[in-house]
Amino acid sequence: MLTDKKGEAAAREIEEWANRIAGRLDPGLEITVYDDADSNTYVLRLAKGARVLIFRLSGSQVRTDGREDECERTLQRKIKDLWHLL
Repeated sequence: MLTDKKGEAAAREIEEWANRIAGRLDPGLEITVYDDADSNTYVLRLAKGARVLIFRLSGSQVRTDGREDECERTLQRKIKDLWHLL
């Protein structure tokens, strides 16, 4: 479980988590997260220079035990996708 919180409180925790992982892979990468309550997802915005990649994690992904590895693999794959755009 990435967070047991909901809404903006969860978005802040997810953003901290994502930036810790990104910092290990690419210190120049900026990640911001916001809560999209209408779709029960968290929108992650990865930016490096002029390139931006946006994707979502569902509320159930971030609040279900045992799915941390899945979320981390998804984030790492999206970071690599952003590198290929550069």
